[in-house]
This record gives sequence, C-alpha cells and structure tokens, in this order.
Amino acid sequence: MSNLHTQMLLLGAFAVLALVLASVGLYGVLSYRVAQRTPEIGLRLALGASRRDVVGSIVRRALRLALSGLALGLIGAFILTGVLSSLLFGISPTDPLTFAVVALILTAVAVVASYVPARRASRVEPLVALRTE
Repeated sequence: MSNLHTQMLLLGAFAVLALVLASVGLYGVLSYRVAQRTPEIGLRLALGASRRDVVGSIVRRALRLALSGLALGLIGAFILTGVLSSLLFGISPTDPLTFAVVALILTAVAVVASYVPARRASRVEPLVALRTE
C-alpha cells in the first residue's frame, strides 16, 4: 500500500471519528437544551399541544441550526478544495455526488440526534414538568 493510500485511509478514519463525535456532541447539547425547556414543554402539553407538535418544534429548531452549519461547512469545503485536491483519488475536488451524500448523512445525523431528546421530552407529564419550576 502506498503512502498516499495510507494517508487517505487515515483521513477516512478521522472523518468517521469526527462524525461520531459530532453526533454525540449534538445529542448532548440538544438533550441539555430540551431539559432546560421542560417547564415550557409541560406548559404547552398542559394547554393542549399534541406530543407530535412538541417533537416537531424541537426537531425543526435543531434542523434549522444543523442546516445553517451545513451551509457554512459546504462553503468552507469549496474554499478548501484546492488544499485537498492532491489527496483525492478518482473524483474531482468539487464532486457534487460526494457533497450531496455528505450533506444527507449529516442532516440524517442531526434529525436522529434531535428526535431522541424531543421524543423523550414529549413523554413528560405536564404536571410533573410544571412542578419542577
């Protein structure tokens, strides 16, 4: 295996590790944020909001944040394509399929990472949530 292939395997391994760390970090931040909003969520549920509306609201907010980060990341990636072009095999530095797949993976990670705490928050009993404040 050539030195360049080894570098690419190492870069790929670090990319997977970065995705895992970003997923765990995003989940942690969203869980903390949702926990802070427990009284508000309880009040919404007590006033008649459906659990589906609560989950949708939390996921939409997280998705907005993730999509803005994704847009900034894509802009940065296009700017840095010249630096990485020497490390790429068989694709152009601005391959649209690669950018689309990465964007879809990161969006899916953001949706899953926001859905889990949102669903947990929607199962809170309104009276219990209101008493914690």
